[in-house]
Amino acid sequence: MADTAPAAVPARGYDAHIAVDAMGGDAPLSERVSGALAAARIYGDTEVLLCGALAEVEAEIHKLGQKPENVTLVDASELIGMHEPPVRALREKKNSPIVIGVQMVADGRADAFVSAGNTGAVAAASSLKLGRLKHVLRPGIAVTMQIINYPVVAIDVGANMDCKPAHLLQYGIMASVFASEVLEIQNPRVGLLNVGEEPVKGNDVAKQTFELLSGAGLNFVGNVEPEMLFRRGCDILVCDGFVGNILLKVSESVALSFVAWLREQFHGSLRYKLGFALCKDLFGHLKQCADFSEYGGAPLLGVNGVIIITHGTSDARGIQNAIREARASVELDVNKHIQEAVRKDATSRGSRA
Repeated sequence: MADTAPAAVPARGYDAHIAVDAMGGDAPLSERVSGALAAARIYGDTEVLLCGALAEVEAEIHKLGQKPENVTLVDASELIGMHEPPVRALREKKNSPIVIGVQMVADGRADAFVSAGNTGAVAAASSLKLGRLKHVLRPGIAVTMQIINYPVVAIDVGANMDCKPAHLLQYGIMASVFASEVLEIQNPRVGLLNVGEEPVKGNDVAKQTFELLSGAGLNFVGNVEPEMLFRRGCDILVCDGFVGNILLKVSESVALSFVAWLREQFHGSLRYKLGFALCKDLFGHLKQCADFSEYGGAPLLGVNGVIIITHGTSDARGIQNAIREARASVELDVNKHIQEAVRKDATSRGSRA
């Protein structure tokens, strides 16, 4: 008989409690289970609450070996598909890992929730069940992109398609806190994705956002064109969810396609094979830079809880790193720092009105 978690009252003896969606995602179930077990073995002070269909999850654990003591299985048998309408799915599938996992955060049974499942459903469930941090207007998904040999945090990459200048301002503020606290980037540079570097470029939303960011006390470096993203022009890139999602997918596609193309070329001639042998470490580094699982997942910043959304194809390493990121966000109390930063900006803006 599996040990299933109660709906409330955290287990004693652990510093953090991380709920993990075992079912959602495009990768095999074994990847998510393996990643969760690996994280549990590394972080013995953390309880990993693995949410999913018990029979399936137990079968995978049996294949992988003994279950660590700090892993608790939580029955959540209904799967929300990757392409299901989020709100309807949440209403109809109340025993899904997404609904159960987010509810555990809301009830205090878990400190964070990690999912590679339906992004819209995770964002909707988080907004409905957790609400927003005080003074936050709209939550945003902040993804850490590995650009060659340095990270850039892009926000938003899919939570909100239509943003107002005030939303984009808060994205810059929240991402600055995340970058400095979790990624340890000192005084992160904030850039606004735009069609040109001049302040007068872009649509009305971009122009108004430029003015707000300029007076927010951030390390704002101005408008950033896409090419500057790949020339270390900023540490944080602010944009709306529509543009940000396209940017993320195009960047991933180009990087992975380039790596795949190189792999094909190496089989084309003896000269290329020798070149690969001589530069094997370099190409290994290039592949790592194109690997979205390096940083684990994207936090949904602005909700009243720690929510980490991972790539749908996340493998065991990606899930393990997402749990690491969730654990760090809990330990560093990132939401408290975000709420204070947003409150401070709102107070300052009100005093100048």
